[in-house]
Amino acid sequence: MEAKKLLKDKKFWFASFLITWAAALQAHMMWMQKQDSFKQKFGALNDGDEGEN
Repeated sequence: MEAKKLLKDKKFWFASFLITWAAALQAHMMWMQKQDSFKQKFGALNDGDEGEN
């Protein structure tokens, strides 16, 4: 009975959505940091290709 009541509660869904959004944002920021770190370590792939055809 409590599970049915919980699933109908809008606060539960809002909190679940908020937690999921925050976790996705955190993962995205960590991924961006990893990409920046990679670029600092190895440089961008197209740095030396400009003007060469």
